[in-house]
Amino acid sequence: MHTTRRISRRTLLKATGAAAGAVGIATATGAGPAHAAGGTFAHPGLLHTGADLARMASKVKAGAAPYTAGYAKLTANRHAQSGWRPNPQPVVYRGAGSPQNYAVLYNDLHAAYQNALRYHVSGEAAHADTAVAILNAWSAKLSSLQGSADRFLAAGLYGYQATNAAELVRTHPDFALSRFQEMLTKVFSPLSDDFLVHHNNAVVTNYWTNWDLAAMACVLATGIFCDDRAQVARAVDYFKHGAGLGSIKNAIPVVYDDGLGEWLEAGRDQGHALLGVGLMGTFCEMAWNQGIDLYGYDDSRFLKGAQYVAKWAMGGGVPYTANTRRKGAIGGWSGSETAGAAASVDPAMTRPIWAMIANHYTKRRGLSATYLTRIAAKSAPEGGGGDYGPNSGGYDQLGFGTLAFTRDRTPRAAAPAPSSAAPSTTPASGAVSAPPSGSDLAATGSGEVVGWAAAAGITSVAGGLLLLRRRAGGRS
Repeated sequence: MHTTRRISRRTLLKATGAAAGAVGIATATGAGPAHAAGGTFAHPGLLHTGADLARMASKVKAGAAPYTAGYAKLTANRHAQSGWRPNPQPVVYRGAGSPQNYAVLYNDLHAAYQNALRYHVSGEAAHADTAVAILNAWSAKLSSLQGSADRFLAAGLYGYQATNAAELVRTHPDFALSRFQEMLTKVFSPLSDDFLVHHNNAVVTNYWTNWDLAAMACVLATGIFCDDRAQVARAVDYFKHGAGLGSIKNAIPVVYDDGLGEWLEAGRDQGHALLGVGLMGTFCEMAWNQGIDLYGYDDSRFLKGAQYVAKWAMGGGVPYTANTRRKGAIGGWSGSETAGAAASVDPAMTRPIWAMIANHYTKRRGLSATYLTRIAAKSAPEGGGGDYGPNSGGYDQLGFGTLAFTRDRTPRAAAPAPSSAAPSTTPASGAVSAPPSGSDLAATGSGEVVGWAAAAGITSVAGGLLLLRRRAGGRS
């Protein structure tokens, strides 16, 4: 039995090393995004490459700060223990009107991810075996995600998390890779793909930025994991040109002269704004590891938005241009609401989202990012699911960025053009099924103290409100 486990570990390390050869050089030197070899995607190549995993292990072994503090947060988490036992369900429900059991899923997925990450740092095979057992149990049983509109959040959030956990053990000899890919492509990604096309039969601006970003993260992650170039292309194209509020120019609709970019959901509340920034960072990091530079897209627009949120979340004053958006169902009830100022914040509120973003811009790219640097230091060492409260919001990010994303500064260099493995960003023409008739919308009615933003470009400012124009081809 002991020999089998050593072979299991060696198999994983060999695969990780091979991937590092394909994708690790660019990542380690900071020369630009990693490249997948040939016409397939690089594996491991979602949030962590082979080079990333090797760096974590070597730094912890050497006792280097702050990696040791980050690793201590991981080993102290109850989800990161090899004794974790999964509780798979055939149907997962999220949202009103259903027997909600989605907490079972996200707790198991965080346990799988944390055990897999701990394995790669420590080399203890029991943690890899635990991660595999959790993921295999779910792929053998889960058949559907159901509930209210929140089922789309479940698909997006837990789809990208499940995929990242699986990516860390995809070469384990006991991992049921094909079955897991089948679960992703039949249970998770269809819901996320459908949401980006139909938005639950609502007007495209009905759903806040983080709804789109969760779906985008799922579509991108599952596309990479399943080597589906068309799916990855759809996700990347949506980031650049999507009609919904998760696309980059709708999520960050205004860039000010001081270099800060207004984050749309700052007009809503702090928690959802942090969620959105974390999801966009996750999306950019996964794309980067496949040779697609979205961190730098549109003159590093995401940097400007992340800096804005970092300053605001620490209690700093930020400008806010009033904005209005439509809400409601297509062909049904409708309305609009306006946000006129950034919401109040609690500077003590934190989420494990900052290390990844700050390290990319300041260490990989050598750019100045004062607010990101400050908030990342304030938030360190970052933990993960289970360290930020018992509710679902504490499990929206996988976390452990101090361990996983701390980097040595490297010479600044422009990102090279994507390799042949990076897909075209022309959307695929495959049909996506419409949502069932009578499907509910999210609970975003006028009773909430929230603001609404425009789906498309800004033509001018008049009377304190933005005059809006509809993006060509977008929903009205």
